[in-house]
Amino acid sequence: MSGTLYGIGLGPGDAELMTLKAARLIRSAQVVAYPALAGGDSFARSIAAELLADGAQEIRIDVPMVVDRGPAQAAYDKAAGEISAVLEAGLDVVVLCEGDPFFYGSFMYLYARLSDRFTVEVVPGVTSMTASAAALGLPLAARNEVLSVIPGPLEDDLLKARIAAADSLVIMKVGRHLERVRRVIDGLGLLDRAHYIERASLAQERRMALADAPQNAPYFSMILITKGADPWLLNLL
Repeated sequence: MSGTLYGIGLGPGDAELMTLKAARLIRSAQVVAYPALAGGDSFARSIAAELLADGAQEIRIDVPMVVDRGPAQAAYDKAAGEISAVLEAGLDVVVLCEGDPFFYGSFMYLYARLSDRFTVEVVPGVTSMTASAAALGLPLAARNEVLSVIPGPLEDDLLKARIAAADSLVIMKVGRHLERVRRVIDGLGLLDRAHYIERASLAQERRMALADAPQNAPYFSMILITKGADPWLLNLL
């Protein structure tokens, strides 16, 4: 019989935010796979490092961080081949995923390649979005508000339209786009409602009003805006 593929959500970085199920599966894993910056470290592995069993086989997935999607998809093709060989040998494979596997997670690309041939179980994790809201003390959405999740790399016109239409919103993948995104938000008159946070849940976490945010933001940063549709929560904004 073939092994089972597990996509394990690790949460935003604080190892204590892992679920009990995630920790149990990682501890018992004979084979662990994880994404890593090509030629660099793996944030996912660092979160789970203390849980890895001695002697566990590791499959490192080097993902190039470039705009062109071709090299990254080639990396997932290669990883899917390595993982399928292990699964066919009857061993389970645990894939470590930052945040949640199906929320902007790289695991979805492995899932698309392997789920038609193998048993796959996805273990959800705490997202950086919800961890950021908790750290900022800022409810994401209340009552009938619609929460929008907006990627920072969107072009200005589309970014402006999505922000203007949202009741409550999270802008992810801010990084090098911070200054441009901040100008769009300021132009919409929402700068005083915008909150910035980077490296949520980690020791290096920083949070502040977007107006006070640094010009250079790390990859793990985001912006949260609540426009205040619920009058009972206005004191939190």
